[in-house]
Amino acid sequence: MISVMKILFTGVGRRIELLQAFRNAALVLNKRLEIYGADISGTAPALAYCDHIRKVTLMRDPSYIENLLSICSADGIDLLIPTIDTDLLVLSQNKDRFESIGTMVMVSEPDVVRICRDKSVTARFFMDCGLQTPALVNDWKDYQGGYPAFIKPKDGSSSINAFRVKNEEELKVYAGIVNNYIVQPFIEGREYTIDIFCDWDGIPLSIVPRERLQVRTGEVTKTRIDMDPVMIEETTAICKALKPCGPLTVQLIRERQTNTDYFIEINPRYGGGAPLSMKAGARSAEAVLKLADKETPAPMNDISDGAVYSRFDQSVCITEGKKGIKGVIFDLDDTLYNEKEYVRSGFRAVSEYLGGGYEDELWTYFSEGRPAIDALLERLGRTEEKSEALTVYRAHKPQIHMLGGAREVLAWLKAEGKKIGIVTDGRPEGQWNKIKALGLDAYADDVIVTDELGGPQFRKPCDIAFRILQTRWRLPESEILFIGDNPKKDFQAPQQLGIKVLWFKNPDGLYTAAEESRTWNHAAAFSEIASLLQEGRV
Repeated sequence: MISVMKILFTGVGRRIELLQAFRNAALVLNKRLEIYGADISGTAPALAYCDHIRKVTLMRDPSYIENLLSICSADGIDLLIPTIDTDLLVLSQNKDRFESIGTMVMVSEPDVVRICRDKSVTARFFMDCGLQTPALVNDWKDYQGGYPAFIKPKDGSSSINAFRVKNEEELKVYAGIVNNYIVQPFIEGREYTIDIFCDWDGIPLSIVPRERLQVRTGEVTKTRIDMDPVMIEETTAICKALKPCGPLTVQLIRERQTNTDYFIEINPRYGGGAPLSMKAGARSAEAVLKLADKETPAPMNDISDGAVYSRFDQSVCITEGKKGIKGVIFDLDDTLYNEKEYVRSGFRAVSEYLGGGYEDELWTYFSEGRPAIDALLERLGRTEEKSEALTVYRAHKPQIHMLGGAREVLAWLKAEGKKIGIVTDGRPEGQWNKIKALGLDAYADDVIVTDELGGPQFRKPCDIAFRILQTRWRLPESEILFIGDNPKKDFQAPQQLGIKVLWFKNPDGLYTAAEESRTWNHAAAFSEIASLLQEGRV
């Protein structure tokens, strides 16, 4: 079992719903997940929902695969998932190279990708499966199918350069605009997308037809789940012939007069609306995590037939501008005090409980990455006292101190009438003992110990605590600042909500790498934070 699943999404773009589905899947399955997002510019909105951002070369660049291989090797990526058509074939052709460095690629075989990418080949494939598809030609002069007609690129996607044409004159004009096109009769009817998810061997685990009630720039904005048995049977035949890997979307139009299904195209990847099928019960993100962990997911048959979903846009801030801050939320451990001091304080209490003289030994075990209390009790032959020793550690009144400069910043914020909040993870008794020992209750307007919201699942990067504070304070996100020491865990939730973030890079932190500099001055850092707030530079 993989301890921390690392997934790299290429072409992450606007796929926020997809990333959220994977986050939720990891929560449901109790798996640790880190999401890496690849983007050429670093400004894609979905990057705000990733744990790590990796800038990559253009997909058509000859060095693209080498760039991705380097990232996967350096970061220990377990699974790579492409989300747009552009890189499907080149990734499929290089699957073996990724697998040789331990990275699985969820993409179909090259022959499958070629069938899906070339609309002419796709049409022949549909006919070979015994399915109806609009007859097509590759030269407008050969078109005899009547009007209205439809012209689009042979390897296009997202309805880019796809046009409905009313007559031969319009067709001639568009044929001069669209490169490498196909022409088909325009089928009047209801449009459907069928979201499919298959295992590594092409066996479908879920098939969910949904009607495209409303579409914008090729992507669905309103959809209705329709578990039509005919469509499911037709799509099962496609899977049997194609044997795709992972996600697949099929587009069809059910003609109004005869109810005949005319199949239009196949995309061997997650479609933009695929998360809507996931919401209806086709929880393919969970299946992906299980497959990557060498587990066997069960078929997903409990689908909310008839459910209607409508989508909306939401903005995320990529580059901060200047704006006055009216509320500041602090992390606690290694931001307002050094957590090592708390650990030593706890070891001191445990040592006294055991008779004294064991503090340094406990710290040595801890520094070696061992369960310190367990190791000491085992050496002493007193393992039956583990429960009592842990209770002493967790309930002790800690001897800890606020970092230099922190108290001054808190006092200044309070004097200026700024809201002060603390969001901290951990066992409530221990966290509240720290807060009282530091005297933080005299400064903070609100303190949220996330475990008190209902358990460890509410710890960061869950955003509930930040939403609560924003609601209590009645402040817009842009006027709230969060300060924390761990960007990977602390920043994800506030950034997704539009709350500004400031990294308190504590070189003396409990989990800071030993080789990092220890020369950083806490008082100077908090002084700089005060200056940033006073001058509106955050």
